[in-house]
Amino acid sequence: MIESAERWRQPSPRLLHVRRLEVAAVTLVVAAIAGVVGVLAFGAVGGAAVAVVLASGLVAETFVRRRVRAWGYAERDDDLLVQRGVLFSRLSVVPYGRMQFIDVTAGPIERSFGLATVRLHTAAAASDARIPGLNREEAARLKDRLAELGESQAAGL
Repeated sequence: MIESAERWRQPSPRLLHVRRLEVAAVTLVVAAIAGVVGVLAFGAVGGAAVAVVLASGLVAETFVRRRVRAWGYAERDDDLLVQRGVLFSRLSVVPYGRMQFIDVTAGPIERSFGLATVRLHTAAAASDARIPGLNREEAARLKDRLAELGESQAAGL
């Protein structure tokens, strides 16, 4: 994370739980399929296939943990900074005056954990600023604040 005078905020720790559940569900389904196919088609190879899938799930969990930790955002006077990325770090600077609209979304799993994702849309087609895993209250606060700052910046105040 970039060290500076900005106050960097992280997503809720519950985002890691959501991502771990997703990895575990996919790993278990693929392990079950690999085990059944391996036993039916190749006999004893099924156990090895299951072991490989479970080991891959552990590697994926490590990556997910690092990926969740890499997310951060900082509100500044004129823009919002959003940082993410494990292998390739990406820092997006979104000027408040350039924001066209702000989405707050939450899928069924996120809702069950009380989380939401804030997505910022600008005129630039390549704009991909989103902040996942925010508490619903924080997502609503951030949306309102960004909308207010965007309107005042666009109006030239």
